[in-house]
Amino acid sequence: MSGATPTGRGPSPGSPERPADLVISGCTALIHDDDGSIGFADDAAVVVRDGVIDAVTTSAAVAALPAAEHIDGRGQVAMPGLINCHTHSPMVALRGIAEDLPVEEWFNDRIWPIESNLTESVVALGALLACAEMIRGGVTTFADHYFAMDSVAAAVTRSGLRADLGWAFFSSQGPEGRERSLDFALRTRGAAGGRITTSLAPHAPYTVDDADLAATAELAREHGLPVHLHAAENRAQTTHSLERHGRTPIQVLERAGLLDTDVLIAHGTGITDADLPVLAHGSGRIAVASAPRGYLKFGWDTTPVRALASIGVPVGLATDGAASNNTLDVWESMTLTALVQKSAERDPSWLTARQALGHATTQSARALGLDGRIGALAPGHRADVILVDLTGPHTQPLHDLAATLVHSARSSDVRTTVVDGRVLMRDRRLLTLDVPAVVAELTAQLPELTQRKEGHRIQTYDA
Repeated sequence: MSGATPTGRGPSPGSPERPADLVISGCTALIHDDDGSIGFADDAAVVVRDGVIDAVTTSAAVAALPAAEHIDGRGQVAMPGLINCHTHSPMVALRGIAEDLPVEEWFNDRIWPIESNLTESVVALGALLACAEMIRGGVTTFADHYFAMDSVAAAVTRSGLRADLGWAFFSSQGPEGRERSLDFALRTRGAAGGRITTSLAPHAPYTVDDADLAATAELAREHGLPVHLHAAENRAQTTHSLERHGRTPIQVLERAGLLDTDVLIAHGTGITDADLPVLAHGSGRIAVASAPRGYLKFGWDTTPVRALASIGVPVGLATDGAASNNTLDVWESMTLTALVQKSAERDPSWLTARQALGHATTQSARALGLDGRIGALAPGHRADVILVDLTGPHTQPLHDLAATLVHSARSSDVRTTVVDGRVLMRDRRLLTLDVPAVVAELTAQLPELTQRKEGHRIQTYDA
């Protein structure tokens, strides 16, 4: 036991009167104290009923508890499933296709010309492959921002994952783009047995004009929808915005009324000190998603996590799409966040392993507006649980469990992934998706997808 106490709810978990759906026992459980601090409870058990965590207790307390399924968690840490707070899941189809380029060339010469060839089939297959990758990496929830999102919703339903989905749009598409985003959000929220939530998804202030941003804010308020968009992705964007409009991208969002809605801002590496009071004064739930691997590849600064923490803005962990980040490995994002923040702040004491775990769990849940539902192993939360094997030589001996998880363990150490009480991966074997079949079908469509036709691109990057 590492200073944390498991807690139960309702009838005694050992009572034979009420069988459980799933019991995980013999594990070490990562649990959050009332103040949000992280601790570990040894020889713990997690009891699941009706897709919800019913109790986090001791193994002894569940020894006689009947359950439809038992999982032996010895040698493993049970922790909340990871949350990918910003990605473009179908872009796994473009993994490695645009490397070692500045962002302008990456968009204009490679990605946006290829994306003009997108089909619903490619989006569907890419999303399925992405779901398989995330399940294997211990991700149980992701926030997706892309096109043809009905196909992504179908992939989420089939895979068993949880997701917040937004159909991206540009002002160049006319009012139809915004209307499509709204229509999708309204008719899809609550799908997949409640595992799908939805957002409005304007692309960014440099591709969506002020009028469309203001209209989006009004729609968000009218329909009770959050907004998920890119903003202040890098310092150059902030500089150009100031030169062209006299306002930073964050100030553009404020003027449009978006900071008075629930808004998730992707990246924010171009957020300035002058933006902090603007963000602090917004009346909506404002959060930032940070995907550090891509920033390192593009040579950008990093998300100012410490400054955002000082004004109470949660920062969730993300990967962005695999075309820029190459992986959907949120475990790696957690490790890089801890390391890059130390370097950026020139402070080895900043962003400790426990703080990094906090960003991966409760802060990521807050970023998606799902705190209280996911992000913690606690009674009443959805049963999104992963088991991490710490018996390998690279994780031994165990002196500091938090440090081991953040700096020694890898996503490949995730043995079991559970969402809503349903086991999606057991002992590294996927139970809901056939990866070889998906890859074969996707590979057959790549030649047509990757053709770059003169004058064809879905948008022009001029930020």
